[in-house]
Amino acid sequence: GMVELAPGEARELVFLLGEGETAQEAREVMARYRQPQAAGEAFELVLSHWDKILDTIEVHTPDTAMDTILNRWLPYQALACRVLARSAFYQSGGAYGFRDQLQDVMALVYARPDIARAQLLRAAAHQFKEGDVQHWWHPPTDRGVRTRFSDDLLWLPYVVSFYINTTGDRAVLDEVIPFLEAPLLATGEDESYTQPTVSTEQASLYEHCVRTLDRSLGLGEHGLPLMGSGDWNDGMNRVGNQGRGESIWVGWFLHNILDWFTPFSEAREDSKRAAAYREHVIKLKRALEAEAWDGDWYRRAYFDDGTPLGSVQNEECRIDSIAQSWGVISGAADQHRAVRAMAAVEEYLIRRGDGLVILFTPPFDHSALDPGYIKGYVPGVRENGGQYTHAAIWTLIAYASLGDGDRAGELFALLNPINHASTRAGLHKYKVEPYVAAGDVYAVPPHTGRGGWTWYTGSASWMYRAGLESILGFLLRGERLRIDPCIPRSWPEYEINYRYGSARYSIKVENPFGVSRGIASVEVDGELQPTDDIPLKDDGAKHTVRIVLGVRPQATAEIQGAETAQSPLIK
Repeated sequence: GMVELAPGEARELVFLLGEGETAQEAREVMARYRQPQAAGEAFELVLSHWDKILDTIEVHTPDTAMDTILNRWLPYQALACRVLARSAFYQSGGAYGFRDQLQDVMALVYARPDIARAQLLRAAAHQFKEGDVQHWWHPPTDRGVRTRFSDDLLWLPYVVSFYINTTGDRAVLDEVIPFLEAPLLATGEDESYTQPTVSTEQASLYEHCVRTLDRSLGLGEHGLPLMGSGDWNDGMNRVGNQGRGESIWVGWFLHNILDWFTPFSEAREDSKRAAAYREHVIKLKRALEAEAWDGDWYRRAYFDDGTPLGSVQNEECRIDSIAQSWGVISGAADQHRAVRAMAAVEEYLIRRGDGLVILFTPPFDHSALDPGYIKGYVPGVRENGGQYTHAAIWTLIAYASLGDGDRAGELFALLNPINHASTRAGLHKYKVEPYVAAGDVYAVPPHTGRGGWTWYTGSASWMYRAGLESILGFLLRGERLRIDPCIPRSWPEYEINYRYGSARYSIKVENPFGVSRGIASVEVDGELQPTDDIPLKDDGAKHTVRIVLGVRPQATAEIQGAETAQSPLIK
């Protein structure tokens, strides 16, 4: 009904939204929270719950828009929407995606490592005993899709490795989880929607990971990983679905995973497998440089018939960003080629006038190539040559990995949704919520710069990691922390407040020489540290950390000594 307020009058209104198993339970909930005091107390509990999570890491930088999105919105989006709700305006499904939530929980390892750990085990429980996985599934029945995707299964060892390296929790590898069983895909069948059964066979998380890796070691004609019915770009589902096409992106990705995971095999004295993985890394690197380099950038894939994709030979999709960015992120690409490839990304894929970092160009439209359902998207929309924010963030991370802090900071500002609403014109162009990451942004008139799917996108987790880890350099390694930033040279300083258990660490990073990276000194509670590592103690105390960017004095002396020895002009 109508609520009328007299001059100076104030009233408190309580709106109740909820559900109950029975009508009686619903009535009891309504009766309890009709009292404003009870509703207020419940609201304060909700605020306290989120504060405890979102206040774990708080940053203060010269880029206030970065502070706004990093400090609360991105981790909130990753947890509330992606992990808990799994639903939003543009995709209201409630399903788990195998690769999706694994990537999401990477943003939660600092504030809620328990949630990240639980997702590792949940994902492993949706792996078939043959090693492949459900692409997605719906609880509570867990009915879902079995596919021939080449990357889905690989995200398990990738995120397991990231989780262990960050938290130090190697015990997770010993957790025992059952497999699933379902009919195998028939010849010529790319996917099937089935109701699997829980197998009587179970194994450790380590065994789940190595079944994934062992299944992914097959190579095609060019010595590159087989693409199957798709890789990260779902829409490229007919590039390799006949079993011969190869994915260069999966090559970089698998190289990265084997590099990270093999030490766990060695630590468990699984020496035969570790040796095989080391040898496979060498094979991959050799093939990637011999068969993937196109002259100015790396190709994206090879079709079943051997036709290259992402090549200057192509009319459409001549250059694809993720084949360049992951060459850098994996650390596998030749250094000179990596720089050259990212220069090509700068030239062809970063459109500063439109505020976009597009996925590839030109988009698929009229050429004879049939990469898959991606060609059904309007050119310049979503995966078909629009800005797919996920991949755009990988571009940012690659530039930071190369030490280009200016470009990394610029791209973060360009991708940050907060900045899309900084002007009235920008707001009317962007049209969607400016406080959460959007999965895609249109790159075709008349909608250029318009946000696509919001909330339900894995780009929230990656944007958080890009800002916190790649730019601000926050690298947690169990009970040690290292700050190894790659910031814009114009930044004079920034701060990170980190809650480690019951302790608080107030970290100030100073940049007196205007550099992007490099650590000159680290002090903890006024004591100069012999290395760049910050030892962490869960002791209930407040600790101060001072980091000065630059070159360590010892390194400077060594450089000067080498120059003196080499120069005939200095005596």
